Amino acid sequence: MAQLVTPATRMRRTAVAALVATALSALAVCAVASAAAESDTEFVYVGTLHQQINALHFNTSTGNINDVGTVAQGLKSTWVASHPQLPVLYAVNDDRDKEGSVTAYAVNQDNGSLTRINDVLTGGRGTTFLQFDAPSSTLLGANYNSGSVSSLAVNRDGSVGTLESTIAEKGSGPSPRQTDAHAHGVTIDPSGHYALVPDLGADRVFIYGFDRATHTLTQLDAATPRAFALPPGSGPRRVVFGATGQYAYVLTELSAELLVLRWDAATAQLTPVQTLPISQAGFNGVKSGAEMAMSRDGRFIYVEDRGENALVVYRVDNTSGQLSELQRVPSGGDKPWGFAIDPSGKWLFVANQRSGNVSLFRIDRTTGALADSEQSIPIPAPTSITFVK
Repeated sequence: MAQLVTPATRMRRTAVAALVATALSALAVCAVASAAAESDTEFVYVGTLHQQINALHFNTSTGNINDVGTVAQGLKSTWVASHPQLPVLYAVNDDRDKEGSVTAYAVNQDNGSLTRINDVLTGGRGTTFLQFDAPSSTLLGANYNSGSVSSLAVNRDGSVGTLESTIAEKGSGPSPRQTDAHAHGVTIDPSGHYALVPDLGADRVFIYGFDRATHTLTQLDAATPRAFALPPGSGPRRVVFGATGQYAYVLTELSAELLVLRWDAATAQLTPVQTLPISQAGFNGVKSGAEMAMSRDGRFIYVEDRGENALVVYRVDNTSGQLSELQRVPSGGDKPWGFAIDPSGKWLFVANQRSGNVSLFRIDRTTGALADSEQSIPIPAPTSITFVK
């Protein structure tokens, strides 16, 4: 029997269909919004002087931070770094009394938890810094206590491969902290052919050859190591390159200075251009430079003045390489040890070691200026920061 469809029935069905369509549309919008919100979040991992790694969950759009807590324990992971494509975290074991190591962890992208993948020895003591060279899939580490640098291959799955090279240096300076060489960082130059190593103990920036195909570091000169000599007692700690690749910037820890050096990749030589104190005139305390980073667009350099618990912003003249100070703000805590700019370029996280907190600053990408978000997360003795999507 045929069913009679009255006008009233037809109207009801039309209304129901409209409601269903509206509901489905709302669900689709919510799904898109949820996916967008998820893409705006990342995990922030914090290395510490205590034997633990902590994590934060961060929304790059809103600036909201949720404390995940401790995600790894057992090693003195003063420095953490991340794989540029994979959800993998790397952490050092900064033990001055035995050979250091690098541990790879798989990151759970739902909750930020870590699962150990493997660890590899570095061939040096007091491994205190890591840089991941993406074009060659190489981890480069500075071994502070043995005055050496190491290179380790990274496998396709993100696990740490074999130790490929270790180079140790000798040297000293006038400070009680400079009785021997103390490598404090590694930076690959823009050509990818050289590694620059600031050595706090030797007052040198050592320059090594770097072969991306074999992951190896080599001495450029057989008899005498290639190096740029700084004034005695400087204690170089970090090196970064400018956007043009023509200038290198060196931050010293002991003299708390910022040096601008011209880089000649054809001859692997550095020549001085400018030297600036990062401490304020009249400061009579213990000077200490801690960390340095270039803005994503290369127009600004951010520096930690650990002696005065401050962050200093400099404008970069890409033509001359020279710097001019723009801003000085409190670091949000006591004894800032490290900091990092998140991948969006909008936020800067500061690890204040003595006060035991991580503070968050917003970056104005037009002016380079920092603004304190007034958010601070308590973490015991934080020292370094990295990010994983």
